[in-house]
Amino acid sequence: MSRGAAAALLAAALLAGCNRAPPPATPAARYMLGEPYQLGGVWAYPKQDFGLDESGIAAVLPASRRGRLTANGEAYDPDRLLGAHRTLQLPAILAVRNLENGREIRVRVNDRGPVQPGRILGLSPRAAQLLGMPAGGATQVHIQVDAAPSRALARAMPSPENPGLSLTAVPRAAVETETLAPLPGARDAPRPRQVVARTAAATMAEAEPALPPDPLPEVATQGQAMPGRLLVEAGMFFRRDLAQRQAARLAGLAAWVEPFGNGRQPQFRVRMGPFADLAAADRAVAGVLGAGLPEVRLLVE
Repeated sequence: MSRGAAAALLAAALLAGCNRAPPPATPAARYMLGEPYQLGGVWAYPKQDFGLDESGIAAVLPASRRGRLTANGEAYDPDRLLGAHRTLQLPAILAVRNLENGREIRVRVNDRGPVQPGRILGLSPRAAQLLGMPAGGATQVHIQVDAAPSRALARAMPSPENPGLSLTAVPRAAVETETLAPLPGARDAPRPRQVVARTAAATMAEAEPALPPDPLPEVATQGQAMPGRLLVEAGMFFRRDLAQRQAARLAGLAAWVEPFGNGRQPQFRVRMGPFADLAAADRAVAGVLGAGLPEVRLLVE
C-alpha cells in the first residue's frame, strides 16, 4: 500500500470516529412522580402520598438484570430490599407486613409495577424471601409509607419535575445585655437564667430527619398473622344509580353496591366477593377488565 493510500485510510477512520454519535447519557437518580400511564390494562396516576396506608396483594418481581436502571434512575439489585409501586413517589420507604405470617420489613420503593393487575406492590427476591413469601408467588400484605425518611429523600434528591426553592435560614440577631448596680434601698433580685440564643438554621437542622441508609438493613420483626378477606372493587360513585348501573354491567360476577363514608353526601362503591382464594379473585379482576372497566382493585380487608 502506498504512503498516500495509507494516509487516506487513516483520515477516513478519523473522520468516521468524529461522526460517531456519543453513547446515551445515563440518567442520574432522582426524586420523581411521572405522568399517568397504562400497565397491564390498568391506568395508574402517580401522586405524592406520605400518608399511604393500605392492604392488598404483593408479588415477587420477575428475575431482572442486576444493575438495570429503575424508573427513577437507581440501580436495581435483586439482593437488596427494593420494591415497585404503581403510583407512589419514587423513592419512598415502605413498611411492609406479611399478613399471612406477621413478618415485617422495610423496603426502598424505586420502580413502577408490578405489571399484573390486582397487585399493589412488587418486591425484589431478597425482600420477598425475608418476608417469607413463596418463590414467584403472591401474599397478602399491609403497606405504610415511613413518612420521615421518605420526606428526607424528597428534600435531598434532585427533581426535574419540581426543583423547589432553596431556603436559607436567617440567623437570629444576638441581644447584648448589661448588668447595672441596684438603686439605693432596693434589694438584689435573683439573676435570671441565661438563655443561649439559637440560630434558625440550627433548629431546622435538628428538626430534619436523617436520610435512610442505602442499602436498607436486613431487619425483620415478627408480629401476629392477620389475613383478611379478598374483595374486588370496580368503581366508586357519588350517586347510587350510577353505581347500580356499573354493577349491572358486572351481573355475571355477582357485583353489589355498598354505601360508605360519613357526612351529608355518602358515596357508593361496586364490589364483588369475598373470594375463597386468590385465584378466584384474579378471575374476577380479569372479568372486570374484560367488561371494559379499567378502574379495578383487588383489596384485602
